Amino acid sequence: MRARYDGLADWYDERFGADAPSHQPGLLDLLGAGSGPCLDIGCGTGRNFGTIRATGRTVVGLDFSADQLRRARTRTDGPLMRGDATKLPFADRSFDTAVTMWISTDVEDFATVVREATRVLRPGGVLVVYGVHPCFNGPHMYFNEDGSRLVHPTYRQRGWHDESPYWSEDGIRRRVGMHHVPLADFLNAFLVPSLSIERFEEPDGPEVPHALAVRARRTN
Repeated sequence: MRARYDGLADWYDERFGADAPSHQPGLLDLLGAGSGPCLDIGCGTGRNFGTIRATGRTVVGLDFSADQLRRARTRTDGPLMRGDATKLPFADRSFDTAVTMWISTDVEDFATVVREATRVLRPGGVLVVYGVHPCFNGPHMYFNEDGSRLVHPTYRQRGWHDESPYWSEDGIRRRVGMHHVPLADFLNAFLVPSLSIERFEEPDGPEVPHALAVRARRTN
């Protein structure tokens, strides 16, 4: 089955790969110091591998796009696997840490991704989710040149959007679409038994937040 991001890896990496630290400020602090394997779910071209390694962890990358993994291989000698984030090919309690970066709007069922990430964590393991802010970034948003944003009533139209009149012509969404997850759905995805929320953050950046991040921990 062809992934939506297949055929885009070179363009994607040239557009976004070099600015990974500035594109997701605060990721290092959210992860904190650690050790052991960290599963990067939806790792794409591996642009966050350096940040993960900087915390003392080792990287295990998983993505549905073989094309993205081709570029990720240039950033790690560690294990990479093509797989479905809603059906992780790992045993229960396999990892000390799991991260998902910017994939809540690329999957059909974000809540299942969170449940699967929790399943493969060991007790005490950390989950970091970092991605699109449901309120201020989506098919319902128009980005004004002065930094303000205009919210359209289509905010409540959850699910897949193949197009939006507000997307830029040269952006990623024109190429792959977007699965809109309203804020309540996003937050409810973390109501998982044995998963304890430690904090939510709207990372530094524009005055109107572009991203929403979560740090949680498996309790048992």
